[in-house]
Amino acid sequence: MFVDQVRIFVKAGDGGDGCVSFRREKYVPRGGPNGGDGGNGGDIVLRATGQLRTLLDLRYQQHYLVSHAEHGQGKDRHGRNSSPLVIPVPCGTVVRDAETQDILADLTEEGQERIVARGGRGGRGNAAFATSTNRAPRRAEKGRPGEEHWLLLELKLLADVGLVGFPNAGKSTLISRISAARPRIAEYPFTTLTPQLGVVSDEDRGSFVVADIPGLIEGAHSGKGLGTQFLRHIERNVFLLFLVDIGESTEKDPVESLEVLRQELKAYNPDLLKKPFAVAGTKLDIRGEGTRLEQLTRYCRTKKYDCLPISAVTGEGVADLVRYLGRRILKDRRECSALEEMPPETRLGAR
Repeated sequence: MFVDQVRIFVKAGDGGDGCVSFRREKYVPRGGPNGGDGGNGGDIVLRATGQLRTLLDLRYQQHYLVSHAEHGQGKDRHGRNSSPLVIPVPCGTVVRDAETQDILADLTEEGQERIVARGGRGGRGNAAFATSTNRAPRRAEKGRPGEEHWLLLELKLLADVGLVGFPNAGKSTLISRISAARPRIAEYPFTTLTPQLGVVSDEDRGSFVVADIPGLIEGAHSGKGLGTQFLRHIERNVFLLFLVDIGESTEKDPVESLEVLRQELKAYNPDLLKKPFAVAGTKLDIRGEGTRLEQLTRYCRTKKYDCLPISAVTGEGVADLVRYLGRRILKDRRECSALEEMPPETRLGAR
């Protein structure tokens, strides 16, 4: 089951109370205060890991509590700190405060951590209050409570290439052809209800990750169809591949289909149109007289869009598409590496 949104409650550990105690031993008059400090409460930490792909585990366990730290004791014995709690989440998880909707963390890299609830500090014992004028203090501090709040966790898949298209445009068939991913494939719309990830190997340029995003329809940005439920996953993709059906079995105009997809992305987040992209005309094996293919390629040539006709069923054009995607991803990675090596002031000018 793919789960990409959960709501959890976190409560860090409370600090232990300080102790009021005095040294009482034979032949030791006026032994003085010896009350120890209370321990510190443990934090709650979210840690990104590549071993998880969904937030399924957090859906079934929604409350995370850290135990109370130990109180201070006599003979200057400090209370034991409570251990922190580390919660693993998939890479690409955005953490928000459920009440304010403020973003607390954006965990995108393996091992990246963020403290989402800090433990309470332990109270001081009476030994800490002893002075030259107050040699027998009879007060100690209470431990402070740990932070607690509700969090919203939202997963945005990290992938190099995102497949964007209408239902039954051939996205699932393509990803099953070029990778080991095996999504459900059928003739009815919205066959794919959850995003699918596949690793594609290119002999010359290594491997890259492709995401099969469930089909969009006109008005998806306002909640139609699957709505914005999966549009957010496109935000994480480095490169977009628009899949347009050019088969004779559909009556949709290919140019209009392409522009509707682009407008949906723009309406959801205008920055999505700034991502590099290409167009793939699918179902080349049932193109008929080829008028729809010619119409799409002519339009892309006018707009200077890269257009690659393919048939995921027969494999025609798929090898060329994989080589093209591998070349584009490699180029983008090199540009990102060069940008990171620049000094901060130069980097801002390059962007």
